Amino acid sequence: MREANHDAAFGSLAEIQRIVTQIRAAWPEVNIILRADSGFCRNELMSWCESNQVDFVFGMARNQRLRKIIGAQLHEATQQWRETGKPARVFSEFEYQTKKTKKGRWDRARRVAAKAEHIDGKENPRFVVTSLPSADWPAQVLYEELYCARGDMENRIKEQFSLFADRVSSESIRANQLRLYLSAMAYVLVSGLRRLGLKATELAQAQVSTIRTKLLKIGAQIRVTVRKVWVSMASSYPYQHLYQQVWTNLRC
Repeated sequence: MREANHDAAFGSLAEIQRIVTQIRAAWPEVNIILRADSGFCRNELMSWCESNQVDFVFGMARNQRLRKIIGAQLHEATQQWRETGKPARVFSEFEYQTKKTKKGRWDRARRVAAKAEHIDGKENPRFVVTSLPSADWPAQVLYEELYCARGDMENRIKEQFSLFADRVSSESIRANQLRLYLSAMAYVLVSGLRRLGLKATELAQAQVSTIRTKLLKIGAQIRVTVRKVWVSMASSYPYQHLYQQVWTNLRC
């Protein structure tokens, strides 16, 4: 967490350094690719990655200079849209280096992949900057298969909000950070339950909020005896067969 008066990438370099160090301590030869949106497209972070054998693909904010570079591709996409009436995409790539900006000037030229898209009668250009070579990652594959997969990661983050990650109402950042830690741990546990206990069931692809409501948030009568703790669930519970299947999967 960070205070609201800081840039989106504030503190990210220190965290990346810490995480990469820990990963490399366990797997020294592993390939690491850092993927993030345009909020993290900062020269300091990219330069560190390039100096430490960490690849990256970051979104880039659009501007008139970038749009001018792909003007021909945007025109081509517009023509395709007019002919077919369907969304049209034309991909390209080029070397690019920022001039002096509020976010800082890049210290070198870098590879930028561009998507010139025309949808619903309007242009929709997108740009990503990367250290990955075009021989391994052509522009279209880089954007559609690697960068856009970031959307699924964001869906996993959104799932935490259905637990209690959105409840950051404490007075201090430290207390709110603890709430997020607990929410993240709860998500990991429920995700493990989904992967192992709910395998091949009707909730195998369910979101954590659905799992919590249907499988965990259940009324029951608790009786404690000398030797056992009895959990008596209502006979009208509609997911008895699913509960039994999860129990069986976890015991195997």
